[in-house]
Amino acid sequence: MTTTGVIATRNLDARIEGLTDQASRESLPGAGWAELVELTALRGHVRGRVDEAEHAASLADAFVDRMPRDPRSRVARARLAACFHRFPAALADLDAAAALGLDRRSLDEERAAVHQSAGRYDEALALHRHALSRRHDFSTLGALARCHAERGEAADAERWFMAARRGYRGVSPLPLAVLEFQCGQAWLYGGSPAHARPWLEAATRRLPSYLPAQARLAGIDAGRGDSAGAVGELRRIALGSDDPYYEAQLAGVLGGRGAWGEARFWRARAAVHYESLLARHPEAYADHAAEFWLTVGGDPGRALRLALWNLALRPTPRARALVERARCRVGEQQ
Repeated sequence: MTTTGVIATRNLDARIEGLTDQASRESLPGAGWAELVELTALRGHVRGRVDEAEHAASLADAFVDRMPRDPRSRVARARLAACFHRFPAALADLDAAAALGLDRRSLDEERAAVHQSAGRYDEALALHRHALSRRHDFSTLGALARCHAERGEAADAERWFMAARRGYRGVSPLPLAVLEFQCGQAWLYGGSPAHARPWLEAATRRLPSYLPAQARLAGIDAGRGDSAGAVGELRRIALGSDDPYYEAQLAGVLGGRGAWGEARFWRARAAVHYESLLARHPEAYADHAAEFWLTVGGDPGRALRLALWNLALRPTPRARALVERARCRVGEQQ
């Protein structure tokens, strides 16, 4: 039995505040620094906030500066580098962590996560399966599930997601909600919103403030014809997040309803914010920016350039599909 989402969110905020206070007084130990980076990144994901992810990355840099001989500092920075799709930097930090004494099991798990994010699935799967041969727990089962999901194997992923959910022994709903969101997203990417919906609904029941799950559900509602309800939900989400993904999503739904004036407003906001993100984190936002320019952004040529670059960075099934869609759109305009 997990705690309620409201309590878990309050606990998360309180824990981050306490760790931040210790860091400001320079009394935070290495384990505390690692936890602060991880929890800040988690909160940024749940709230749909890019600025919190950026803050987590700056905290990871500070952790390395303060404790350069602690391998956990390199692991923390590697995770955030991978989050922003800076894969060579992530692997370099993991090599440094190994030289500083990080144990082989932890190193393999971290490398698997980076390989997976970079689209090197065979290498990631080999490491995940090796980890699974040693222990069947929530972490290893969830990692294997995510790898299958990113390969586009939603049915296989769901089996591992269900096994991971059954194996959860914690009391916080946050890890389970994230797991359920990831399974729902796997089905969405596979083109099956009907399969995705129960997982996303489970995530929002467990954690009502889970903004990315709310947005995916609003998108499903719009696809089923409830665009009025979806618009209201997406307006709230777009105003609460600094991620232009939601502004673009709202512009698309509004355009589908013929609300051109408001659609143009949100499209313009998304364009400005994508320009800013591409300037700061080009590797991380090339794919979403390409999707934006391909659809409501109305510039298939730019979308194709970004999609090709993203494919070079991450040769994933979704990256290849995005390139093909962009090529088709460019061809239609010629």
